[in-house]
Amino acid sequence: MAARNFSSESVLEALNWRYATKMFDASKKIPAETWSALEQSLVLAPSSFGLEPWKFFVVDDVAIRQKLLEFTWKQSQVLDASHLVVLAIKTGLDETDVDRSMARISEVRGVDLESLQGFSNVVKGFMKGIPDVDSWSTRQVYIALGQLMVSAALLGIDTCPIEGFMPDQYDEILGLPEMGYRSVVVCAAGYRLDEDKYAHLPKVRFPVEDKVQHI
Repeated sequence: MAARNFSSESVLEALNWRYATKMFDASKKIPAETWSALEQSLVLAPSSFGLEPWKFFVVDDVAIRQKLLEFTWKQSQVLDASHLVVLAIKTGLDETDVDRSMARISEVRGVDLESLQGFSNVVKGFMKGIPDVDSWSTRQVYIALGQLMVSAALLGIDTCPIEGFMPDQYDEILGLPEMGYRSVVVCAAGYRLDEDKYAHLPKVRFPVEDKVQHI
C-alpha cells in the first residue's frame, strides 16, 4: 500500500511543516498531476453512511476570484494561491440522495440493489431523526477539508482554510443555489512565500498529555 511509504516521522514532519499560509507565491502553480491527486483526496474523504453530501468547486477563473476577494475581507490568498476550492453542501439532503448512493454502491460493488434495502432503510430512518440536515452536512464537509489539508501537507503543498468569507455573496457569484448547493468553507492551496512571517514561527500547541486522555 502507498501509505506504507510514509513513516511516523515523515507524517509528523509534514504536519509540523503545515500552517495556515497567509502569503502565497502567485508565480508558482501546483502541477496538474499533484492537483489531480488532491482532488481525488477530496473525493476519497469519508462521510457518514458514505452519502458524500457535498461538492467541491475549484475556482480557476481569475475574474471570478477577483469578485470573491471583496467578500473574503480582502484576504490575498484568494487571488495569489495556485488553486482555490469552495467546499459546499448539497442543501436539503433527502431520500432521493440516499437512493442515489445505494445505486452507486450497487454499481461499483456489483451487488443487487435489493440486498441494500435494509441499509437504505437505516440511513433514511437516521436522516428523518436529524433536526437540521444541512447542519449535519456542514459538519461532514469539515472532514473533507481536513483530508485535503493533510494530503496537501504530505505532498509539500501549502493550504489555508478560510472561514472569513460571506457565504451568501459567494453563493450568488458562483451560482450555487441554482445548482442546489451552499458554500461552507474555502481552502486556498499553493506555495508559501518566504516573506510570510508565519511560516517561520514555531507551531503553538498544548502538550499531547494535555489534549489526549486515555480512559
